[in-house]
Amino acid sequence: MDRNDFWVFGYGSLMWNPGFEVEESRPARLHGFRRALCVRSWVHRGTPDQPGLVLGLDRGGSCWGMAFRVAPERRNAVLDYLRERELVTHVYKERTLPVTLLDGVRAPALAYVIDRAHHQYAGALSVEEAAVTVSTARGKSGPNTEYVANTLAHLREMGIRDHWLEEVGRTVERLTCGG
Repeated sequence: MDRNDFWVFGYGSLMWNPGFEVEESRPARLHGFRRALCVRSWVHRGTPDQPGLVLGLDRGGSCWGMAFRVAPERRNAVLDYLRERELVTHVYKERTLPVTLLDGVRAPALAYVIDRAHHQYAGALSVEEAAVTVSTARGKSGPNTEYVANTLAHLREMGIRDHWLEEVGRTVERLTCGG
């Protein structure tokens, strides 16, 4: 692996919709952070009166996602694109973190982690707390339940398990279907 390679780590919609051209993509694990519904959404999946929840990388645990290698000549354009996409409200911090690719090779990758001091940070929620919020929130991009269901469907398609998020999904179904 070339130490000048530029990798981007995706843990949510970036995994199935990176929005930029990649040279290669590989499953990768990020240690020290977990995928969590920890970002309050006041526009796309909720409102100021009834915020929804979207994904962020929060401290603790580990997270399987996708690492994308970007051609050197596209690095600056991809950085510009990602900053426009991910740093709209600055709820995320841009960090370069070591990821472990599926073959065991470690590589530095650009990742966006939650800023715990930001007013949109929802904290470490229980399954029940997250599910109650998700089951009632709706924003301009649709119901928060659709966001969670879509995320889980894509994770399943990619062969990635996220037990906490799966439990949130099951609890949302129980709350919304009365099951």
